Amino acid sequence: MKDATTWALIHREREAMADTLTTLTPAQWAQPSLCEGWTVQDAAGHIVAGAEQTKGAFAGRMVANGFRFNRMIDRDARRLGARPPQEIIGRLRARTSTTNGPPAPAVTSLGEVVVHGEDVRRPLGIVGTTAPDALVACLDMYKTSSFPVGTKARIAGLRLTAADVGWTYGDGPEVTGDAASLLLAMTGRRAGLDGLAGEGLGRLRARMAP
Repeated sequence: MKDATTWALIHREREAMADTLTTLTPAQWAQPSLCEGWTVQDAAGHIVAGAEQTKGAFAGRMVANGFRFNRMIDRDARRLGARPPQEIIGRLRARTSTTNGPPAPAVTSLGEVVVHGEDVRRPLGIVGTTAPDALVACLDMYKTSSFPVGTKARIAGLRLTAADVGWTYGDGPEVTGDAASLLLAMTGRRAGLDGLAGEGLGRLRARMAP
């Protein structure tokens, strides 16, 4: 996928996420997200942190956090998650036309907003409207990913099928379901397992953290 196409999808998903956030009540902002230890507001802060990231800032933040990637991510999510909801929404909308990002391919930024968008929506019972092309791009990216999500080892020896977007990958016992649920399970979210079926599901479930 060309970068211009990828950025168009990123901007669409950020706009959709901002639209979702505008509908939330104070109680919903405070609910736990699918990311352990983060509220919905923290997860939204993480989405903003990713959207505002630049190559130079990424390097500086890594140094400031002793080159501990997960520590940096957690601190930045909580720092931005502490901002008022309207500020979080406004800052996200301001990133629906920009093309800055970390030192990584553009599709990484797409994965950030798609997966963490589900981290926000799923616990609240909100159905996302992620574009099929965005879901396929994320599935293709994460299928061979190791650090930090560990997908490659998690799905080894399984055949994955997302029938709603016509996507398949791998060989072995099948795990099938909708693309969004499959994407969540691939990236370590147990909530995604509820939307999946197949003879390989037990193996995938056993590989998930409690």
